[in-house]
Amino acid sequence: MRCRTTVGVVGLNYWGPNLARNFADLGALSWLCDLDEERLAAAKARHPDATATSSYDELLASDVSGVVIATAVPTHYPLAKQALEAGKHVFVEKPPAMRATEIDELVDLAADRDLVLMPGHLLLYHPGVHKLKELIDGGELGDVLCVYGNRQNLGIVRANENALWSLGVHDLSVILHLLDEEPELATAQGSWSIHEGVEDVVFCFLRFPSGKIAHMHLSWLDPHKMRKMTVVGREKMVVFDDMEPERKVTVYAKRVGPSGEVVSGDIHIPKIATAEPLRLECQYFLELLLGKHDRFKVARDGARVVRALEMLTNSLNG
Repeated sequence: MRCRTTVGVVGLNYWGPNLARNFADLGALSWLCDLDEERLAAAKARHPDATATSSYDELLASDVSGVVIATAVPTHYPLAKQALEAGKHVFVEKPPAMRATEIDELVDLAADRDLVLMPGHLLLYHPGVHKLKELIDGGELGDVLCVYGNRQNLGIVRANENALWSLGVHDLSVILHLLDEEPELATAQGSWSIHEGVEDVVFCFLRFPSGKIAHMHLSWLDPHKMRKMTVVGREKMVVFDDMEPERKVTVYAKRVGPSGEVVSGDIHIPKIATAEPLRLECQYFLELLLGKHDRFKVARDGARVVRALEMLTNSLNG
């Protein structure tokens, strides 16, 4: 798509260049912003038509429609708030805030000013996750009983962000999206072995008002790289495995009968689109700016992820 709106990307260290590339390909990139002059120069070389600045205030004073924030996590809330106060639509990488009070403030601010506040929950735009949601909402799995995610790898162990906040936010956003509920109970246990006080292995349990439960295993200390989500229904089960190059989603006609007997049927592998999730995510943000979709829903959905993260963090620290 070619867009009538323009955006500025703030933060060009790790993920920011990927966002800049996609918004440029969509014809919407007009500004680049970073405090590091070398990173800024490198981004400017890749996108010569964009205006480069190290001043966030200068970017906010421009005529861009939206601001795309890909800076360090502790800066997400203040930068997003400043952008909303300047009348800019905001796309902010996950998590958009570190406390429930902060995200609630951002959601209210965006609603009051009729602005988009879209958290960067990339997996929600993955065609495989879209298929999971379709299977659940269409009733093909029967009543959902539980969901569990495995997000593990060997490294990179971070010194200032634990596995819950770095890895867990991905699976948590998907679980809440699939079940469309907020947990009434969220507990977490973990341990650290590299950086004191920074958990590199975390196990999470969530229980929802409907009776559904969910579990997340998050680790930087695992011999296998896993990016897997399993949904168990009364009639069928489905696995989304993002490490599979082709077999992203597998539907199993397996269940436990009323007497405890195992009932097995066919295995179905639906065809999943190969579109890049990040491209779809960036496109969705631009469509929100053009008045499509529900701009307030993305903000509310982002807020419930932060609230659940806060519940899990309080449990982990307790």
